[in-house]
Amino acid sequence: MTRRNGVSGDGDRGSGSGSGSDGGGRTVAIVGAGVAGTSVFAQLVAALPRTGGRAVGSVLVVDPSPPGWGLAFGDDDPLLMCNSAANVNSLLPDRPDDFVDHLRARGWTGAPDTCVPRAAMAAYCADRWASARDTAARAGVTVRHLPVRAVSVRLADGPPRLRLDDGSELVADDVVLATGVHRPRVPRGFAAFTGHPRYLDSPYPSARLRAALGAEGRRVLVLGSRQSAVDAALLLCRDGHRTTLTSPSGSLPAVRLSLHAPPRDFPPLERMARLDPDDPLLDRRLTRCVVEAVRLLGDRPLRAQTSSAADPVRRLAEETALAEAGVCLWPGVAVAVIEALTAFADGLPAHRTRALMRRFDWFVGRYLTALTVVNARRLLAHCATGALRLAPAYPESAAFADGVWRVSAPGSGAPETYDHVVNATGFHPPEVTWRADGTELLLSPGGTGGTGGSDGTGDASDPDGTVLDHLEADLRVRRAPGAPPERVWLAGTGTHIRIPFANHLRTVTRQARWVAGQVASGG
Repeated sequence: MTRRNGVSGDGDRGSGSGSGSDGGGRTVAIVGAGVAGTSVFAQLVAALPRTGGRAVGSVLVVDPSPPGWGLAFGDDDPLLMCNSAANVNSLLPDRPDDFVDHLRARGWTGAPDTCVPRAAMAAYCADRWASARDTAARAGVTVRHLPVRAVSVRLADGPPRLRLDDGSELVADDVVLATGVHRPRVPRGFAAFTGHPRYLDSPYPSARLRAALGAEGRRVLVLGSRQSAVDAALLLCRDGHRTTLTSPSGSLPAVRLSLHAPPRDFPPLERMARLDPDDPLLDRRLTRCVVEAVRLLGDRPLRAQTSSAADPVRRLAEETALAEAGVCLWPGVAVAVIEALTAFADGLPAHRTRALMRRFDWFVGRYLTALTVVNARRLLAHCATGALRLAPAYPESAAFADGVWRVSAPGSGAPETYDHVVNATGFHPPEVTWRADGTELLLSPGGTGGTGGSDGTGDASDPDGTVLDHLEADLRVRRAPGAPPERVWLAGTGTHIRIPFANHLRTVTRQARWVAGQVASGG
């Protein structure tokens, strides 16, 4: 079944039915209705009246989840907080206070540089999506949400054709791929257990975690020690489970009040743009830029703003105290550092960008993804009661027998036993793959996530396919470097093949503005 703009199913289809471009004009398909997709959509609608050329007649938003309520923010558990402040979470880069204004209109009285529950961000996205849909309808543009998953984009013999997981296809003039993360990483030593009933591949959604563990009092091993693992620990301990965190680093993130908008300009960070990527002393020079930027915020040296304690719980306590005392200044440069490193690496070959990020993983993992004070205090409270502990070493072996996990760590003696294992090591970035014949883009590794062929049968995988690993500044897909661009754009985390910190919201919304403008103008 091929859909030319028209849809079937139970999605929010806007006004009218049948053809989505009854009034003429181009059809735009946005794959993904999370933060990136919503930002593209809102800014596309805002750009339409200002553009010439053949107008957009319909917009199809393809996502199995309701607009705004994806994996990143679509969990209504109040323990799950945004890791960045309200004043950097606007979907509209030209209106940086838009999220704060949305919250204020609903009675929120918090400070703009504080964090709010993730569900508030999802509600904001849903609200802005609905508002943009209504604006589009008044302009004669049909908008529909299709609650299905896109499997691939065929790019041969005419305009792009999206293959959907219900076996149907839709034809669009322009396609924006704004998919988020969905595929959990597989932690070391647990690949054989990914389908095990006592192994959860992710702590999200929290409702699934609660349902899987059932009654309180379970012994749970959480694999990981960064943001996803902290979320898992907070959820599990609140629900009465005894929780152990373990990771190869054995290190928790640092602590900050929030990740907020830069309070000023930082000339030392601007200097990064002039550094040579091939300089053997690049690490040292980049670090120097960051240290000098921190000094612009106060006289307290950076080493006095963090703890050097070897024990992770003691370090957590000391850094929490520093943040609460107001002497922890380095978070003031964090957003500016993210954006300066992004600008520095933009345009480097993908392997160079990955190497750069690996060299700075210690900085990213500890500081740029630091904990809020609120969550740090919660963790410390659970550690004090014995509900939470950090394992001294990562497991060297794991087995499940007689209803329990038996996990051994180096030098630990007898194996420790657990009822459940929760993987909280994060997610693989989204990945698209060219079929070997260059006619189709598969939107997940191996073509998973759907029924396969366009008739609902078969397998969409292509073992000889090539992963898309090149993206030029226009963010448009090409079959090869230097080839003509396709009518397909990437936005959001999928741009990681070109841009580090591709999930940084301010980066995402600026990309969305660029893509929306190009699509609106027919560029």
